[in-house]
Amino acid sequence: MSTDPNNALHPGPDNVADRIRIVLVGTQHPGNIGSAARAMKTMGLSRLVLVAPERAPDADSYALAAGADDVLAAAVVHATLAEAVADCRLVLGCTARSRRIQLEELEPRAAGARAVGEALGGAEIALVFGRERTGLSNDEYELCHLAVHIPANPEYSSLNLAMAVQVLSYEVRMAALAARPTAAVATDEEEREPPASHAQMEGFFAQLAETLDAIDFHKGRAPESAMRKLRRLFLRAQPDAREVRILRGVLADAQRMARLAGERG
Repeated sequence: MSTDPNNALHPGPDNVADRIRIVLVGTQHPGNIGSAARAMKTMGLSRLVLVAPERAPDADSYALAAGADDVLAAAVVHATLAEAVADCRLVLGCTARSRRIQLEELEPRAAGARAVGEALGGAEIALVFGRERTGLSNDEYELCHLAVHIPANPEYSSLNLAMAVQVLSYEVRMAALAARPTAAVATDEEEREPPASHAQMEGFFAQLAETLDAIDFHKGRAPESAMRKLRRLFLRAQPDAREVRILRGVLADAQRMARLAGERG
């Protein structure tokens, strides 16, 4: 099991993956269960729920799981979808066809963001996928809160079950990565300091102007335009006091080399 702290969906007591389950209803081919498990694991999801599969996972399932044996072995089986989602606050039903039962419909990206947002608030979430040939029955579809439709090529919209699971699992992962707190970036193993003060920046700009003159950067042109652009650049970067000291050290060396060059000339 990976311990990468950057894996926002790594299973753990406080992570969204623990609150998002993939529910496969009435799966007809055991191999598709294994392929779905593989799709889930590549995106950091591990909770697989099977509702009345026509055939239990078998050797083909494990072969197609391709290393996601742990996801497959831990799969929970329920007799009905109602049992499988009884504790869920949000149930997203994936559908490829129009229904007489009208639910608000989301595309996968919006569905992933909605699922992660609810999970971060502590809710249990289910992403529900129907049978390979016929999808969810209307009674099962009624148990869903929102519909998810993958906008595939209308001239060839043949997504198999594992492909659909992969698409939704990917969007969940992307939403989770986007939602995680940004880690503080350390420089030289120290926390970043506040931006340099006005006085520190003005001291740097004065030295920068002297250095540009010393190395004949302007080549007879008026220096004001270049300095205005350089001021904007450095002010936009918001260097901290330590970074300004480094920059001024570079300028000091450039000034020293310019003096030596002048003495040799």
